[in-house]
Amino acid sequence: MSRFFSYRLDHILFWTLTVIFHGYTRLPWIHKAGLNQFMVELIVRNGLLACAIYLTISVAIPHLTNGKKAVGILGIVVALCLYVLGKNAHDVYFYGYVMGDPERLHFFYNTFYNFSIVTFYLAFATTLYLSKLWYLQREKMRQIEMEKLNTELEYLRAQINPHFLFNSINTIYFQIDKQNTHARETLEKFSEMLRYQLYECTSETIAIEREIHYLQNYVALQKLRLGQHQVELKTDESLQNFFIPPLVLIPFVENAFKHVSHFTNKPNEIKIELLRKEKNLNFNCFNTTETVIAKSNGGIGLKNVARRLELLFGGTATLKVERTENAYTVSLQIPIM
Repeated sequence: MSRFFSYRLDHILFWTLTVIFHGYTRLPWIHKAGLNQFMVELIVRNGLLACAIYLTISVAIPHLTNGKKAVGILGIVVALCLYVLGKNAHDVYFYGYVMGDPERLHFFYNTFYNFSIVTFYLAFATTLYLSKLWYLQREKMRQIEMEKLNTELEYLRAQINPHFLFNSINTIYFQIDKQNTHARETLEKFSEMLRYQLYECTSETIAIEREIHYLQNYVALQKLRLGQHQVELKTDESLQNFFIPPLVLIPFVENAFKHVSHFTNKPNEIKIELLRKEKNLNFNCFNTTETVIAKSNGGIGLKNVARRLELLFGGTATLKVERTENAYTVSLQIPIM
């Protein structure tokens, strides 16, 4: 059914039946006035009807549903007047001049009939339009629920391995010599990251302070691995006392470290910045990258990340990705919860 709507087959079917029915009721005109006048009637009547209908469902109804009643009602009135006045003018031409009926030369002779016709079609088309919106909205909600369930299942499956790692890390930690503080601190950071994923990311939102702490631990571990790379994580002091969905930023940071360049003749950089701007969280992630990698599709599955943002924030999140020959930049803006 969704494919039926996506290809506009509902519009094609509606107008095909409308034109055929109208043409059938006007078949006697072919003998009385000729084929040309018959075709003009089909074009004028259905053209005016199409203008009235699409003005109503494209302009009037959206304004009514958004609370702008005055604009919505005005749109419906304009649609009705457009059809009635236009059809009245054509009726005067056809019945009065072509068919030679002097009574039909009066402009408002067919006003009630034309008003009844356009009112019926507007009501019918609006009902179909609202039914279509209801169906598509229901399908979208069903799809979102299914995706959420699949995400929860994948998350539960993924917990099996981290639980094992978390328990193992505790054992390894106490086996490390107490004098080796550097190794113990590194393992402790890794343990905190696992604890965050397992025990703190179970709710729909989490405090921004905890998410930043998780990113700091991740960046600290990656800096140990990369050595001479220039890595910078900047956070603003205003980043406190609000909530965001957990683990919504880490995929972009992981991608930056995975695809960062390894130049020998110029700097290799990763710059991550978080700041609060009014009621939004702005996240920027930049990394230098090599030409071959810059042309790849990325390791985190950008489409999957964009889909998750859509599920979480609808159309209120803004994601921009910019690729150049030796750089990759992600800019994300999400509303604060």
